[in-house]
Amino acid sequence: MKKHLLAKVILLLGCAVLMNGCGFVKYSFSGTSIDPDVHTVTINYFGYKALKVNPTLANQLTEAMKDKFKKMTKLEEVEMDGDLEIEADVTGYEVRAASVTANEVAAQNRLTVSVKLKFTNRKHPEEDLEKSFSAYSDYDSTNSLDAVEASLCEEIVEKLVEDMFNACVAQW
Repeated sequence: MKKHLLAKVILLLGCAVLMNGCGFVKYSFSGTSIDPDVHTVTINYFGYKALKVNPTLANQLTEAMKDKFKKMTKLEEVEMDGDLEIEADVTGYEVRAASVTANEVAAQNRLTVSVKLKFTNRKHPEEDLEKSFSAYSDYDSTNSLDAVEASLCEEIVEKLVEDMFNACVAQW
């Protein structure tokens, strides 16, 4: 029985050495998939190209993305020429009716934010990405947008950053 257990342990250790020893495996407990030769990230301030203006949204997104990288990776943030580079623009910011009552009045409204992301991996250009993301949050139409906008944007920023982060370094 001891031989059987010893054989399993040796096999497990051998597999671990093979998978990790050569540096080919991209794996971490945070779910990221960053090559071992990538050490820095540049996150440019997000632009704002949506017709309806929210003066703080681009900055909120930028800072949330920087925070996400600090918390979830060991990459050093640099001002320019990082191994990874993220650029993005807010391309949409709109409110529409989400549900309508029997009297054809909006019962709920939906705030939707769209972002176009450009991700560049200078070490592994095959992982470069250009993609649009959107997220929304619904609110009761008895509230004005001004009354709920801050909390809605906080929720939307969280969703967008999670999706963009996963697309960049988790390849989801």
